[in-house]
Amino acid sequence: MSLVQPVALSSLTTMQVGGVPKSITRCVSAEELYEAAKAAWLSQEKHHILAGGSNTVFADDMSDWNIVLVANTGIEVVHETDETVTLRVQAGESWDGFVAWCVERGYAGIEAMSGIPGSVGATPVQNVGAYGQEVSQVITQVEFLDGESHEVSIKPAEFFEFSYRDSALKRGLKGVIGWVEFKLYKLGGLSVPMASGQITNHVGAEYGSQLPLKQVRDTVIELRSSKGMVISEADPNSRSCGSFFTNPVVSSIKALEFPDEMQKWKIEDGESVKLSAGWLIENAGIPKGYSIPGSKAAISQKHALAITNTGGASAADVVELARFIQERVSSRWGMNLIPEPNLIGF
Repeated sequence: MSLVQPVALSSLTTMQVGGVPKSITRCVSAEELYEAAKAAWLSQEKHHILAGGSNTVFADDMSDWNIVLVANTGIEVVHETDETVTLRVQAGESWDGFVAWCVERGYAGIEAMSGIPGSVGATPVQNVGAYGQEVSQVITQVEFLDGESHEVSIKPAEFFEFSYRDSALKRGLKGVIGWVEFKLYKLGGLSVPMASGQITNHVGAEYGSQLPLKQVRDTVIELRSSKGMVISEADPNSRSCGSFFTNPVVSSIKALEFPDEMQKWKIEDGESVKLSAGWLIENAGIPKGYSIPGSKAAISQKHALAITNTGGASAADVVELARFIQERVSSRWGMNLIPEPNLIGF
């Protein structure tokens, strides 16, 4: 655990906004992370625990905030059979790096979540998912520092009460994740059955097909890149935190109020429908590429659900555009869009 020279948080986040904090403490092991977190809690000063920075928007003035930087990495095989493998992954490990590592070794279950930025330890917070897969489907247990008792224990996946892009951690459970264990599958180099029509349609396969792992990863990277959802210096549309709003979930009856041409997806419970937030935004009269006059934040030119930093945007620019979108969608469709990233210091 070491104090490092504070730098602007814009340099540590994919949205590239945020001011210079009071301090930054870098932790290279789970033990250091727990000690730094407990010290931050006991100090009662403003603090935030930061990992990959892909799902966080910091305010322009962070001068009274202390940042704990998650930098513990490593992947360990803890159990293996002919059919499955259980992996313990440190919280600071790159998520996409971990996915690539698994694909190379023929481990299936997370291949459709390729290209998602951020760290492994952050994935349980909002039950990260994409193209029909969610981390809750493969997480077995998590080492967790409880924010109330300050005790470290191993918690089963059920403890976090996962649901669509949500968990107890997002709903107020206070604590820190040191490592996450995943149970993946050995399927002879093939994926788990594909639960995404976008993937199967793109490659001309049947829904539910098992495809070569590398083909799934390459396809997902291609699809995400077409939407500006893969971080790349060559693509200014990727200067964002991905989807800025979650897709609203409504009852099947409520969903009938929206036009047939709207993108909708049925939820597994059979009684709920997920609506396309991107469709709601565009059909509220906000086109791709839109920017409030004078602002350097804009809707992505590739995907209406992403807010991008066109270069030199302030955090205030980003939040002003987000509020404008919420107001327009609420006025046109009666839907309240919920921000997906963590908004810190506002």
